[in-house]
Amino acid sequence: MAISPWWWLVAALTILIQLAAVYWPGAPGGEQLVTVVGADKVIHALIFGVPTFLLVRLTGRRWLVGAIFAIHAPISELVQWRFLPFRDGDVWDCAADLVGIAVALLVERRLRRAGS
Repeated sequence: MAISPWWWLVAALTILIQLAAVYWPGAPGGEQLVTVVGADKVIHALIFGVPTFLLVRLTGRRWLVGAIFAIHAPISELVQWRFLPFRDGDVWDCAADLVGIAVALLVERRLRRAGS
């Protein structure tokens, strides 16, 4: 079954969204875009899980894709903590990133085994 080139575009867009969300400098005063408690962790899981899922589906290289995103998760938090103005690294954000990656890999595996 041929994969539509549009899925590559969708995957690239999810990666760009992830990079913007993770590396965009903060604002003075720490204004939050998300005010619902725990919603930021769901967003972290999604911005790491969705591109992981898509790239594994497109490439079939689950361990490579999973490892790259798993390495990126703590590095992004360290960069936020050390180098981005008005941002701070958070171990729980990193944990949410890793949960998103794990869920993406599990869902992809389940779908692959089901023949989808």
